[in-house]
Amino acid sequence: MKRMLILVFCLVLINTVLVFAQSNGAKSDMKSIKIGLIGKSTLNPVFIAAHSGARVAAKEFGAKYGVEVTIDWETPETEDPKEQARTVEKFSRSGMAGIAIACSDANILTPSINKAVDNGVQVVCFDSDAPKSRRFAYYGTDDFELGRMLMTELAQVMNEKGVIAIIGGNKNAPNLQRRIQSVKAELKKFPSMKLLQNGIFYHDETPEKAAEVVARAQKKNPQIEGWIFIGGWPLWTQNAIKWQPGEVKIVACDALPAELEYVKSGHAQVLVAQGCFLWGYKSVELLLDKILKNQLPAQKFIVDAPTRVTEENLEKWSLNWKKWLIKEAVNR
Repeated sequence: MKRMLILVFCLVLINTVLVFAQSNGAKSDMKSIKIGLIGKSTLNPVFIAAHSGARVAAKEFGAKYGVEVTIDWETPETEDPKEQARTVEKFSRSGMAGIAIACSDANILTPSINKAVDNGVQVVCFDSDAPKSRRFAYYGTDDFELGRMLMTELAQVMNEKGVIAIIGGNKNAPNLQRRIQSVKAELKKFPSMKLLQNGIFYHDETPEKAAEVVARAQKKNPQIEGWIFIGGWPLWTQNAIKWQPGEVKIVACDALPAELEYVKSGHAQVLVAQGCFLWGYKSVELLLDKILKNQLPAQKFIVDAPTRVTEENLEKWSLNWKKWLIKEAVNR
């Protein structure tokens, strides 16, 4: 009887091990993985940079895990959360193992994200989150910290006095609204500074539209002595700033190659850089960890700390872009 019990126990143990090995093998035996990547706008270079990062990660981690990783980049030309939602639903029906998305409107995207998760698709957000959705992680900036940094830097270059204005991009983007809230909260610490009445200017997130808004607002309100660009949109095109260098101060988000030229010319005093290349790279890494190893990150909200860029460290920061672009060229 005792031998029989031992035999039964061994058989149960072996069966359990086999089942576990088969379930793990189903993941490790995958030969190809498709990941959908959805930015806010193809006209926005920060999302083009994110796409580059995703492609590099697909090559590097695909080689590491012995799988072919394909990135399907479908992003609206201009911001359109409903189109993003349709793409999420399309991806969830078309064999995607994972989706990475920057949400133009979290309220519109949350139901689509949840439906994709119900269909077995792993979802992460980058840049702009949908925190009430069932995405398993967010990678990007802490927008409240970014807003605080922008305001603090502008106060320093304006000697903590004067009238300021803000360009705010898409009014419905939750990440941009958090930055603006943080700027306004930090502004209260500087009693000799004030925000122009109705001094938050929203616009389509293209360089041309943003530059038009800034030029028109400055002409109409010459008392503006400093600008916070919640996104770096106007600085993504040449000759966007119509005043002499330093005449009106600028502190802007992001530090794309085009923006660095405005620091060199003296039109922009400080840039607060986000790692937009890493948005795509880290999103793919997180998705592959979950898909292949069923491994979740230690935290759901993963912060990529912004970097202060000025004339002093501009050349050092620009090396990041050279490194990222070289990595993309090698892996293309």
